[in-house]
Amino acid sequence: MIKVRSTALLLLCLLSPVVSVCYSASQETPEAWTARNSVIFSLENSPDSRIALQRMEMAGAAMDQARVGYYPQIDISALYGQTNNPMYSFGNILNQGTFTPAIDFNNPGRTDDLNLRAGIEYRLYNGGRDRAAVEAASAGFEMSRMDLEVVHSRLAFEVVRSFQTMVQAGEMLEARKVALDAIQASLAVAWSRYRAGDLLKTDLLNMEVLESRASENLILAEHGLELSQKVFLNLLGLEEGTVLINPSLENEQPIPQGRSYEQRAELKSLASAEESAAAMLQAAKGGNLPTVDGFASYQYDKGYVVEGEGDSWMAGVKVNYRLFEGNKTSADVARAMAELSAVRAQRKKAELGMDLEIKQADLSYHQAEQRFHVTEKMVEQAEESARLSRSRFKEGVILSSDLIDVEMRLTDARVRRSVAKANIKVAIADLRRAMGLPQFEESATGKEESR
Repeated sequence: MIKVRSTALLLLCLLSPVVSVCYSASQETPEAWTARNSVIFSLENSPDSRIALQRMEMAGAAMDQARVGYYPQIDISALYGQTNNPMYSFGNILNQGTFTPAIDFNNPGRTDDLNLRAGIEYRLYNGGRDRAAVEAASAGFEMSRMDLEVVHSRLAFEVVRSFQTMVQAGEMLEARKVALDAIQASLAVAWSRYRAGDLLKTDLLNMEVLESRASENLILAEHGLELSQKVFLNLLGLEEGTVLINPSLENEQPIPQGRSYEQRAELKSLASAEESAAAMLQAAKGGNLPTVDGFASYQYDKGYVVEGEGDSWMAGVKVNYRLFEGNKTSADVARAMAELSAVRAQRKKAELGMDLEIKQADLSYHQAEQRFHVTEKMVEQAEESARLSRSRFKEGVILSSDLIDVEMRLTDARVRRSVAKANIKVAIADLRRAMGLPQFEESATGKEESR
């Protein structure tokens, strides 16, 4: 299948497996980031996407070069010169139609010639090498297009994962703030009990240590959120900017049905690589066959020293067959066969790896889902336990160490739930990537982009 380089951008817009989006010079950042509009923005602005697009343009140019053999070669030339060389002077006299029997062949004298010539050559047959070169270049273009889709697929997954990391970092920061507020409230109660002589100095110090630890965790959570935002902007191709996310506007990624890697762009790229290698093998075998060229030319000669003019033409067919070339063709064929076998083995290896990726992604999804249900129940139990323990500590029924343990368990449960929730969406994104599916359905409406 032969494609024209000028259609590269159109093909990109119509066939991208990640999301239907055409490149533009720039795009305004949305007011609020969602996973979906983040993916769309990254595909337009990420340097990785632009590099892959330029490689596809290079492959299209290589395909144009390969088709040169389908066209004739046309030349025109003009030459003026003077000579007294007997052979060349006699040739000029003949071409200009000024020959007379009185001419001395050994010394025809000084002549000049204005020569205008036009010629055309066309290779009629060369053992199928031109056709094989075009097929190889066409397959190379398809490979570059699939490589662009591979870049898009991986970039889209990384953007979704980075977005979920930000969501998780934000929830963790909120959990740390809530934990610090709760500990500070309990510390105020501890001070009241200490002043009333109802609490030991050791218990008060333990509560203050817990507050310091919660403050440290809050600082780490703030740093984690800021770092995740920097990573997110980097994936989008932005150096800086305010990151405002709104997960409530996010389009849910549908869980894919079935488990197949047939849509993977990597697999299609290797299929194109196999086509290219097969075409190169045919081109190498063409070295054992002759070449046939057709040619024609017309020339006009004009003399001024000896007045005269004339024209002539020539046409014919040339057959060339190389009897011996030092076994170059056989070596080329052996190399092309080895390259074809290597590509086929690489394709088999890739299929095994893709199948393993799907199974791992599927297991990760089910594990994340189960962990989320467990952590949901864990948080409910920890919140009720903390509520009762704070009340009992205020009444002086339990020790500060017991309250500290309860508060730490509650914070840990909230963090685990946040991690499990983010892991579910990352696992779905990884499963869609492993199956070669777009992160978001192309038929989805783009309402959030207009907000």
